[in-house]
Amino acid sequence: MKQREVSQDLLQFPPEVRPFLCGARLLDSSCSPAAQVWHAVGEEDLYLKRSRPGTLRREAAMTRWMHEKGMAAEVLLYLSGESDWLVTRALAGEDGIAERYLLCPERLCRRMGELLRELHEGETVGCPVPDRTGDYLTGVEAGIAGGIWSPSRTVEARFSWKDRQEAVDLVREWGGALRRDTLIHGDFCLPNVMMNDWRLSGYIDLDNAGVGDRHIDLYWMVWSLTYNLKDGRWGDLFLDAYGREAVQPDLLRTVAACECFG
Repeated sequence: MKQREVSQDLLQFPPEVRPFLCGARLLDSSCSPAAQVWHAVGEEDLYLKRSRPGTLRREAAMTRWMHEKGMAAEVLLYLSGESDWLVTRALAGEDGIAERYLLCPERLCRRMGELLRELHEGETVGCPVPDRTGDYLTGVEAGIAGGIWSPSRTVEARFSWKDRQEAVDLVREWGGALRRDTLIHGDFCLPNVMMNDWRLSGYIDLDNAGVGDRHIDLYWMVWSLTYNLKDGRWGDLFLDAYGREAVQPDLLRTVAACECFG
């Protein structure tokens, strides 16, 4: 994760947030225009996220719930007003795109397969987002209606479409087969997996997490390994480590089609 130090102006933060930042160095860790992220390095190691009103509510709820299960950071504050603010403790270690992990691609692929299978076998009772698949398909249909068409070149060798209509037809034929029975991250990419010497510290950026279909996570890790390791063959090693018996190729291709409209 790239970070750059920024000047600290406490007045830009709400009064409820300022006590967490006193005396801390602020590092801008933002990687998306959808949210601002700061790493506060002081007596405690914290992360602070700011986004549009209401947009961090689900992430805060899922992070709290998964923290109780030892799979996410501790939430110290969620505040909603003119903006949403989320303050969490930092997790130990580094994310999956740290050089030490990328230099061991076979081990990394196998580890991601093991970790994802463990996540998918986790308990779903009490999950605050019980139908992530429904939300996901609603967003896909909105993208179709809005004319979005953004096929990913990262995995085009594995999933390809003759044209937009073919992808739409696939979504309409198979979208209803996506299940609602598995605890998923929703954006299971290398930067969202924190490890401390290959041991899981926890998952971050849980705004798309909930009870959904495992193939959403499978697709995104195939995408991430292909993108970060610059070679499509690593996705196959990951799927082997996860367990091919649990992978339905038609549903994996359906999710790939769905993502063209995201």
